[in-house]
Amino acid sequence: MLKTDNRYKSYIDVLKSELVPAAGCTEPIAIAFAAARARRFLGFIPDRVEIVVSGNIIKNVKSVIVPNTGGMKGIAAAAAAGIAAGDDERILEVIALVDDAGRERIKAFLDSCPITIQPADNDLVFDIDIREYHEEDCVHIRIIDYHTNIILIEKNGDVLFAPDNTSFEKSESLVTEKDAMSIMDIIEFANTVDISDIGDTIRRQIEYNSAISKEGLTNDYGACVGKVILKTYGDDIKFRAMAAPAAGSDARMGGCELPVIIVSGSGNQGMTASLPVIEYAKEYHKSEEELIRAVIVSDLITIHQKSWIGRLSAFCGAISAGCGSAAGIAYLLGGDYEVIAHTLVNALAIVSGVVCDGAKASCAGKIAAAVNAGILGYNMYLSGSQFYAGDGIVSKGVENTIRNVGRLGREGMRETDREILRIMTDA
Repeated sequence: MLKTDNRYKSYIDVLKSELVPAAGCTEPIAIAFAAARARRFLGFIPDRVEIVVSGNIIKNVKSVIVPNTGGMKGIAAAAAAGIAAGDDERILEVIALVDDAGRERIKAFLDSCPITIQPADNDLVFDIDIREYHEEDCVHIRIIDYHTNIILIEKNGDVLFAPDNTSFEKSESLVTEKDAMSIMDIIEFANTVDISDIGDTIRRQIEYNSAISKEGLTNDYGACVGKVILKTYGDDIKFRAMAAPAAGSDARMGGCELPVIIVSGSGNQGMTASLPVIEYAKEYHKSEEELIRAVIVSDLITIHQKSWIGRLSAFCGAISAGCGSAAGIAYLLGGDYEVIAHTLVNALAIVSGVVCDGAKASCAGKIAAAVNAGILGYNMYLSGSQFYAGDGIVSKGVENTIRNVGRLGREGMRETDREILRIMTDA
């Protein structure tokens, strides 16, 4: 793929926009970011806060520890962290630098300021709407579709920021440059990309995600899924590939303050797309360049799948990333388009339909299962076995199967998503 090809620039832009650092689970961090930005425009610490969020935000914030808060969970804690101690200029690292004094301010703010939380009355999957009040002043901020997409800033009814041609009631558009992706083009891009154009971005992903994985394997977080895998099954490469992202998720869901590099808006997906590939590169003594190109394949295939599903849904995003990582491993070990495509189809046939019931400790187990299915899908094809069109949701051609999975996650699981939320909020 030539640098003059529009696809080349598109893939570079997608990777640079997607692979960004986040300290903590991205949904509570998005709330903290919105709350911190509103406080800056308000000019004061608010004396009252009103928050309206979509069901998927509630689901993904309810059970996960907000980092740098001393173990607090939930929407109010995330908003308070952003308001009392956040730096909105750091975006998704908004509360990464909170110290002991900041934690005291967060606690004091929660004790003194009334915060009301309501579910959004619309069909948006991703919606964060915050109003902060100080005496007679009010600042209103709204984020939709993805974690940093501010579509409205108002102060006392005056619009300070609103992008042109933005519909406040739209759902996440599926018509983006990501939809022009294909597995064949992704492989061509990975084969030909000038490493100097994207290498630093991938190196940062490798460095950050490896660090939090090591932290999860060294110390006790959550259910210690990564540590249990290695303790139970040993250090065979397959199990190391499963344990590495699971341990990163253990740490991240358990409130670890280390940042991760996200993919499709998710740190769990960013770790799952990269860490298994990193482990295989170590095992087979691959060069840095070979690793970078393989991680590119995994990242882009993960993004490609998620562009059809949507950022948040009842479909577990770790499944997309686990299958993407298997494709990256297949590429790393010399697989061509046929090997990679069949690996992906086999993996999707095995684990598509695993539900997302929010961000919490059990994400690590789902990550391990997804990577396991991906590696099985790869080894099936190497052994001359595969799933064929007509086997459930598998269709002829990898792109058709990807679209089928997208349809399942985006359309077929809508009621599942609502029922999951009802179960979680009734618990």
